[in-house]
Amino acid sequence: MNDRADCVVVGGGPAGATAATDLANAGYRVVLLDRAGRIKPCGGAIPPRLIRDFAIPDHLIVGRVLAARIIGPSDRAVDMPVNQRDSAGYVGMVDRDTFDEWLRERAAGARAERRTGRFDRIERDDRGDAVVVYTGADDGAEHRIPTRCVIGADGARSRVARATLKGADQMPCVFAYHEVIRSPRKSDATFDRSRCDVFYQEALSPDFYAWIFPHGDTASIGVGSAQKGFRLRDAVRRLRTREALGGCETIRSEGAPIPLRPLRKWDNGRDVLVTGDAAGVVAPASGEGIYYAMVSGREAARAVGRFLTTGNARELAKARRRFMWAHGQVFWVLGIMQHFWYCNDRRRERFVAMCEDRDVQNMIWPAYMNKQLVYSSPLAYLRIFVKDMRHLLQTAGAGR
Repeated sequence: MNDRADCVVVGGGPAGATAATDLANAGYRVVLLDRAGRIKPCGGAIPPRLIRDFAIPDHLIVGRVLAARIIGPSDRAVDMPVNQRDSAGYVGMVDRDTFDEWLRERAAGARAERRTGRFDRIERDDRGDAVVVYTGADDGAEHRIPTRCVIGADGARSRVARATLKGADQMPCVFAYHEVIRSPRKSDATFDRSRCDVFYQEALSPDFYAWIFPHGDTASIGVGSAQKGFRLRDAVRRLRTREALGGCETIRSEGAPIPLRPLRKWDNGRDVLVTGDAAGVVAPASGEGIYYAMVSGREAARAVGRFLTTGNARELAKARRRFMWAHGQVFWVLGIMQHFWYCNDRRRERFVAMCEDRDVQNMIWPAYMNKQLVYSSPLAYLRIFVKDMRHLLQTAGAGR
């Protein structure tokens, strides 16, 4: 491109690809710069609302989950079937390898220009406008793209955020590692392809959780922890052995940091805005990121579009404001839950016991599937509050 781009999007994951698609569909000249070969460790769960809001085709859904099983420190298991009445009836599962590439191709189909390389820095031309400098993946040469605006969607350790936003280098993270394996045969009754298993056990994760998520013919087996020195690979190996999955073929393995809370500021007040993991929009407690990444990418595109139209840099700050207005309360609640319930096995056991309660389940599934807090009957909230206080005060037994 000989003249300026309207926007360079750095990072082609769900957030960046969504922002690039929306801006390109709006008629802006967009460059999507992505580093090749990077796949984020992820369970791959997407709720029905994401499928609806972002028009995800059926062929990308490699598995349909009908229930979750959570396992406490004592190996007590609580089954939580999806509420058929309040949702689409299943949680979609995607493989990030094919899912992310499809999103990037959709952006290209909207006439965003794809480039492959490593973001290096942002320079300024004689007018003070941004110039994105990157190293090309094919030739190893340094390239420059003059642009009116930059969206940083390059992950939890975002180089764009670190170069332009104060405090971005201090974002707290959980480190996640998973192995994608070949699923056992369909005839193997010990492996349920329609159920996600979540393990709240200190031996597998001292401060987060471990998981087994089915993806049809493959499965993601992973663990997360913010504790330095904790051996994630060893935890996954032990989990695979315990669940009789040690002999399954390992297709690939991936590791990456996952942010624990949103940044306080997403823009530089001039012409740079971050989104997705770069902005810290991963749900506390659950670690869910795909839906929130795509929503934040859409808000980033909306804010950048207004900035490009008006020239008013204050429009960029509205991306964070709108996102937090819609989802900040959920993040706050989940953050409190993670801080209290994940700190030791005694509390984890009580947390698992609470999840067996029908009132709790009737709130959790609709909230997850539709991405909003559920306003149930006052009596149901009262029952949950009383039970929660009993657990907090340790007057309820670990069993019930």
